[in-house]
Amino acid sequence: MNIHEHMPKIKALTRILDKRDTYAVFIVIFVGISSFFLGRISEIEKNKKPVEIERGDRAVPPKSTGSAPPISKSVSNQGLYVGSKSGTKYHLPGCPSAKTINETNKIWFSSREEAQKAGYSPAGNCKGI
Repeated sequence: MNIHEHMPKIKALTRILDKRDTYAVFIVIFVGISSFFLGRISEIEKNKKPVEIERGDRAVPPKSTGSAPPISKSVSNQGLYVGSKSGTKYHLPGCPSAKTINETNKIWFSSREEAQKAGYSPAGNCKGI
């Protein structure tokens, strides 16, 4: 059989099916496929570990709490703030400017007050100070 012999059957089928039926079938198939993939994505999200952001020796609290961050000794055992022996600014250890300070020139402070008493001021490009 060639295509010309099937044409009358195809035309009869298209007369039976209304355009609304075709759209309904398409929507049902689309919703089914979408539901399947959304289910897969949600299963992947369930297995992800939460991200923890740490700053110096202390974990950073969520902005909404306003409470002091819990102590975590995983990042640095030297202090909460770092400055350069030849500089006048203090930084958080994770700040880009703090990472450029040579290890031999680093001076560590356990608090902001300690850094300010030593004559250092907060770095303007280090968020969170």
